[in-house]
Amino acid sequence: MEFSSLVLMEVDKDNKFVGELGSYDVLEGAEYVTKFFYKEDKINLYFDTKEDVEEWQYTAIYDLFNLEAFEEKGYGIEEKDDEYNPTWIVEFDYIEEHSDMKEKLTDVCELISVEIKNAFEEAEKKKEEYL
Repeated sequence: MEFSSLVLMEVDKDNKFVGELGSYDVLEGAEYVTKFFYKEDKINLYFDTKEDVEEWQYTAIYDLFNLEAFEEKGYGIEEKDDEYNPTWIVEFDYIEEHSDMKEKLTDVCELISVEIKNAFEEAEKKKEEYL
């Protein structure tokens, strides 16, 4: 499935939808996004591997995924290891100016795409270590 945009919803402290804040055209990397919302002054963007992984890949991908690439750009990122596939949450500030927010979101999605692909490639190279 090809993505063309992500819709940002605002949720309250009880995770109830308040309303839509905007729709952003994003191509590269958006296919990994599973949740995208604004809560308590922060954007929360959940993403995963987009495909089911084998048991050995689950561990390998978490070990090899480059969290520092996100931190170096000022994004908060954490692993959410209670999901079926490797999942992460990126957190960053909301920007009211639509074009600036789109630029930030494009940056995050492109980074996700690069780092997911890198993690899969590295995992495949080190498969024997994880079997």
